Amino acid sequence: MPLQDWFLTAPERANPVSELPVWTSGNLAEPLIHGAAYFDRLVTEVDGLGAGDHLFFADWRGDPDERLRPDGPTISQLFARAAQRGVVVKGLIWRSHLDVLSYSHQENRNLSEAISAAGGEVLLDQRVRRGGSHHQKLVVLRRPAAPEQDIAFVGGIDLCHSRRDDDAHHGDPQAVRMAAAYGDHPPWHDVQLALRGPVVGALDTTFRERWTDPMPLDSENPLAYLRDRLRGADLTAGPLPDQPADPPACGPHHVQVLRTYPAVRPRYAFAPDGERTVARGYTKAVRRARRLIYLEDQYLWSAEVAELFAAALRDNPDLHLVAVVPRHPDVDGRLALPPNTVGREQALALCEQAAAGRVHVFDAENHAGTPVYVHAKVCVVDDVWACVGSDNFNRRSWTHDSELSCAVLDDTADERPPHDPAGQGDGARRFARELRLRLLREHLDRDPTGGDDADLVDPDDAVAAITAAAEALQHWYDGGQVGPRPPGRLRPHRARRLPWWTRAWALPAYRLVYDPDGRPLRARRSGTW
Repeated sequence: MPLQDWFLTAPERANPVSELPVWTSGNLAEPLIHGAAYFDRLVTEVDGLGAGDHLFFADWRGDPDERLRPDGPTISQLFARAAQRGVVVKGLIWRSHLDVLSYSHQENRNLSEAISAAGGEVLLDQRVRRGGSHHQKLVVLRRPAAPEQDIAFVGGIDLCHSRRDDDAHHGDPQAVRMAAAYGDHPPWHDVQLALRGPVVGALDTTFRERWTDPMPLDSENPLAYLRDRLRGADLTAGPLPDQPADPPACGPHHVQVLRTYPAVRPRYAFAPDGERTVARGYTKAVRRARRLIYLEDQYLWSAEVAELFAAALRDNPDLHLVAVVPRHPDVDGRLALPPNTVGREQALALCEQAAAGRVHVFDAENHAGTPVYVHAKVCVVDDVWACVGSDNFNRRSWTHDSELSCAVLDDTADERPPHDPAGQGDGARRFARELRLRLLREHLDRDPTGGDDADLVDPDDAVAAITAAAEALQHWYDGGQVGPRPPGRLRPHRARRLPWWTRAWALPAYRLVYDPDGRPLRARRSGTW
């Protein structure tokens, strides 16, 4: 399997200034499904760090009191204890919009101050495009004396409230406020990758590029800069220890680090024209799809992104798209809800017009019937290429905010037939297929060990099995919930059609505020990423 058929080449990455490798080989990637599994592993790994080791992290939101296990520690306790042991703790958290706008300004500041007081250094980073955010979720742990133990975590899970859920989906006891349909403790579905091997060095580089960028931390908001000066906030990044050599090879996985950075002024030193390898990487992989694109996403909106899927569906008559999305947006309200609704309605309509009967969109619930908020950002193409990260399938994530994802190709062929579902000679790969099957086992209430996967391996059989289970559950509801509840947690997603007078204002608001474009003008004009 030629890696360049799926991964971006150096010219396709189109950012020669960055020191990031084109891709790395010899890695071991492990999916951690849900926040409870990720947080538990994070505690174990961080508690193993000693003096002189490195703990670097970047995040969209951090709640200092979020418990990583039922009995703790909290995020701030875990990282502060590491700093007190002599671990070099450095963090970049988005400075955030104000809490009155339902963001996390104070929470992020509190986490920064708690860790910094213990000897670490956590900066509030507002080096973004106006109205944008730093959305990367990254933790890098380096042990210079034992590089074979280095590990990094990348995905969709923030270090904050609502994320510590598991496959039962009763929600995190420490919850953020969301739309009323999700209840007091919103069930939360998410995925993170644990990565070992040379890719850890690439992710270390990703953090260091942002940390050492000379742009002022509050460049987007001069008033915020003045407030931070008056508060005595740390506005200057301290020195980093020398970067260790890449960890040794340890597994069969090739990993390509994909990122989004917008075009901003002043320019990022490491991405003068921005970087859109997330968009480019997905574009290359989706164009190669022949049988099945399986994705889970928080948004799945934006006409530009939907047109990529629609074109693939038009060009390949055997291709199916299966998507798992939230049943409702995360917000209520007359002003916030319509823009959140209209973008997905538009995107799904484009895909369905391209391939009626081959677009299958579902939402999830727990066994009590409470909707599960799907926050995962996962894509598997033909059981060959898989990607997990922070980016959603929308224009904002692909052009405007900072994002970080990892695409994985596995040297290990999957022995279960069909051996080459796409018929292009790549062969099904163990990592991609098993990731898809693990997610479907949960959604369909199947044996978590894979004992009843027989109808889920072949793409056509899988589409039929998912559709049948979702329709059976929907019929049970439509029939008044008579008799036992059918197995499974998916129901057909029913996009809400807004009246024309609401669409008249919601569509411009969606495109300008909720899904803005961060590309340089020439890329916008040419319609390229």
